[in-house]
Amino acid sequence: MKLAVTGKGGVGKTTIAGTIARILADRGRHVYAVDADPDANLAAAVGLDASAAAAITPIAEMGELIQERTGAAPGSQAPVFKMNPRVDDIPARLSVESHGVHLLRLGTVKQGGGGCICPESALLRTLLTHLMLTDKDVVIVDMEAGIEHLGRATARGVDAMLVVVEPGRRSVHTAESITRLATDIGIDDIILVVNKVTDADADFCRELAVDFNVAGCLPFSEEVRRADMDERSPYDASPSYRQQVAEVLDRLIDSLT
Repeated sequence: MKLAVTGKGGVGKTTIAGTIARILADRGRHVYAVDADPDANLAAAVGLDASAAAAITPIAEMGELIQERTGAAPGSQAPVFKMNPRVDDIPARLSVESHGVHLLRLGTVKQGGGGCICPESALLRTLLTHLMLTDKDVVIVDMEAGIEHLGRATARGVDAMLVVVEPGRRSVHTAESITRLATDIGIDDIILVVNKVTDADADFCRELAVDFNVAGCLPFSEEVRRADMDERSPYDASPSYRQQVAEVLDRLIDSLT
């Protein structure tokens, strides 16, 4: 499975991405969890110790690696550099293992914008494409609300875009924008999961399912909230939440087969 997880900030997409990665690792799969969100919290969601998570250097900040592979220094306006640098050794060499999940932090391209053409952008996009097109590995990518790191080549390997929403129209508008962007680059399977649902939100979930493929609705969890406050993985802190996410994941898998 190659899964890109995205959604409006604060909806819980990183929590869900990290929990899915742990579930699949426990099922015996070789899992890469890729943090492509500038607000990098995926390592904590997977369960890596806070000090170890803070020590991970984003690949976008590895200046010597970027220059070695692309032929140009990061941040430079070099007229010529390799657009398809070698990246096949990076996942195994630079990932950090936690609970059977292999973590990679991409980092942020400082120039930003979908039109950025720079050495670090070339390396990140090539790396993500390599991961998505390697059949033997499960890849879970925690995206920001946009699809900054995804391109048409990468999209060929994405099985689904999982969009996390919470009850509220702004979250749905973000999902609509993501759907348009993902469709434009060729991602056809766009699946929603509704997070932080209360008893009052039953109508919202039913209405959303009219226009979107909804894999499930996850209830608001005080255990998950406390786990976030304590910098603990929700997978470890809440067996009930872990089971609920596993059920959503199984429905997602079923919809793709």
